[in-house]
Amino acid sequence: MTPLDTAPFDDAIASRSSVTSGATGSASAAVVVRTETMPGRKSIAATLAKVPLAAAFALAAFVLLVAIPVGNLWIPAQSALHVSDYAVTLGGKIMCYAIVALAMDLIWGYTGILSLGHGLFFALGGYAMGMYLMRSIGTDGVYHSALPDFMVFLDWKAYPWYWQYTEHFAYAAMLVVLVPGVLAFVFGYFAFRSRIKGVYFSIITQALTYAAMLLFFRNDTGFGGNNGFTDFKRMLGYPITAPATRVVLFCVTALALLALIALCRALVASKLGRVLTAIRDAESRVMFSGYNPVHFKLFVWTLSAIICGIAGALYVPQVGIINPGEMSPANSIEIAIWTAVGGRGTLIGPVLGAAAVNLGKSWFTQALPEYWLYVLGLVFVVVTLYFPRGIAGLWSRR
Repeated sequence: MTPLDTAPFDDAIASRSSVTSGATGSASAAVVVRTETMPGRKSIAATLAKVPLAAAFALAAFVLLVAIPVGNLWIPAQSALHVSDYAVTLGGKIMCYAIVALAMDLIWGYTGILSLGHGLFFALGGYAMGMYLMRSIGTDGVYHSALPDFMVFLDWKAYPWYWQYTEHFAYAAMLVVLVPGVLAFVFGYFAFRSRIKGVYFSIITQALTYAAMLLFFRNDTGFGGNNGFTDFKRMLGYPITAPATRVVLFCVTALALLALIALCRALVASKLGRVLTAIRDAESRVMFSGYNPVHFKLFVWTLSAIICGIAGALYVPQVGIINPGEMSPANSIEIAIWTAVGGRGTLIGPVLGAAAVNLGKSWFTQALPEYWLYVLGLVFVVVTLYFPRGIAGLWSRR
């Protein structure tokens, strides 16, 4: 193992040793001082990279929160600077995908846990928000009933118990966080406690999302069957299809993306982040150093699921539909591809990867729909073989 590979362990072990042993703490402190004061290409590059990254972050905030809303609402449609409603909706959808890729990078890129079931947490957040949106339709449905149209069609007489209070936005927002968070916590507790990892963990997560998809396809579950939830009318009293509402949803999604990037960056730069990286590189060594990896893995796994749920809740009102297809294992595999294409362990890389892949998908599924899956597979193979650090790796080489 090279010195570069052992850096996460040295930081993690040094912080623990300084508390448990004076002599060992002094030696570890010497290691930390030596690594911090020794000038090297990596530290100099990291220092130089701060300025352009900060400028890029500020530019992204300006474009997403100022330029695009102004271009859509106030610049005439005849102008070349006008931003169409379609572009706003597509941009909002891609930012939701970028949030999911960010969550995947947190668990896979920094902790080394490959999940093939993150589409489930994304869909659960979407369904939680979709329940509120369905309740907001009121009697404006096809059957003019207080119940959603699919319940009237299936001859339901009342809402099931788990639909109670979903007419309140605050309660639905709480479900967006709690449902994927609790499921991830319970699943992760038993999986990590049993030391299931590697490909076995990936297969189990894929089986979990597939089982949930089959469950939600059933009409008797009260979630709309294969059609799911759609035909939304309003949100918080505002028409959901109005241009101003679309722009507000776009801005809220942009704020969420920027805030979560900042949160994840602070997390991975902290001592907790160094422990997570150490778990990724050599979990047994972290355990022998006195840390319990289960607690750290369970925390980041649950946090990642909650982030996916938030992305799903922002996705549904912008796209206008949520159905069990979002839980498809293929969707979860795509999330992993976004992260790999962008560059694992970089935070900004998966965001770029999600944007690049989904922009390509948007074009290919219209122009050459029959070739999209072949192109996606080819991109993944090329990135894996020739660009293992992804898009972010190309920038860091300069």
